[in-house]
Amino acid sequence: MTDPWRVLALPPLDVSLLRGLTDPLGGAAELVVPEARTTAALHRAIEDAEIVVGDYTGELALDAAAVARARRLAFVQMPQVGVDGVDLGALTAAGVPVANTAGANSRAVAEWAVGAAFALCRHLAWADRRVRTGGWPQGELLARGTREIHAQRVGVVGYGAIGALAADLFAALGARVAYWSRTRREDAKAEYRALDDLLAESDIVVLALPLTEDTAGLFDAERIGRIKHGALLVNVARGGIVDEDALLHALDTGALAGAALDVFEHEPPPQDARLRGHENVLASPHVAGGTVQAQLAIIQTVADNVAAAVRGEPVEHVVNGLAPVVRRR
Repeated sequence: MTDPWRVLALPPLDVSLLRGLTDPLGGAAELVVPEARTTAALHRAIEDAEIVVGDYTGELALDAAAVARARRLAFVQMPQVGVDGVDLGALTAAGVPVANTAGANSRAVAEWAVGAAFALCRHLAWADRRVRTGGWPQGELLARGTREIHAQRVGVVGYGAIGALAADLFAALGARVAYWSRTRREDAKAEYRALDDLLAESDIVVLALPLTEDTAGLFDAERIGRIKHGALLVNVARGGIVDEDALLHALDTGALAGAALDVFEHEPPPQDARLRGHENVLASPHVAGGTVQAQLAIIQTVADNVAAAVRGEPVEHVVNGLAPVVRRR
């Protein structure tokens, strides 16, 4: 009888929940978890692991040191779209396919982007704070300038599953939508624009692109300065794409009228971080994809891919260009 596959699960969830990944496979797979949530415990546990389900919090990162210890590792499944919690280069060099859960939470994140844009356009969070403390700022609210979504030009930066859905939702509300991505999409419903042109023309800029070596710091002071004066910025991508000091400066000077941030460069941001308390920032704790429907879809995608790997069937959503059929070592 073939030895069971060793599946190392890193998410900070109860073991009884994690067993749902392996129990349906009978004796074909066994679940293991680190004895503690430390780097040392991860290094010990990964030595014999064949399949790793990554940690969506990033606390137990699969960096080069962890990959070097993983002598039997054959497949890594991330329970999210982003793969910045793993050393993709080291895993690729080791011949280990890495998969994400592309599309599982796209609708949730796209809806958050639209909802956040609504909140910024009408200053909903700003008004809520004042009414709760006894105020009634009708005149002040109108003086801040309120907008209707259909009258805005929306620029979507990144046209993957999330960006494309967000573009569709904004268009359905009557907004004129354009997009930019590193790869121009022939099947896109929205108009393609060069990045700087898109920024200069858009009243609402939605960031929905992955964090990579190419996109890290993409929105530095110079690029933020190219955004249309008084525009709104919605970030559902990654915090490392935006220079937060430059963003603060743009908000302080009025170059940007507001920002909705589901992601930050450091998560959670420091307690004294000015973005936490800025009047024109709508802050969210990286939960744009956190709906019941999205979480169920992610769990199902992870479970299906683990099962496919164990059975020798192709896994889906491999992001590092390796063959989707997982081979034991």
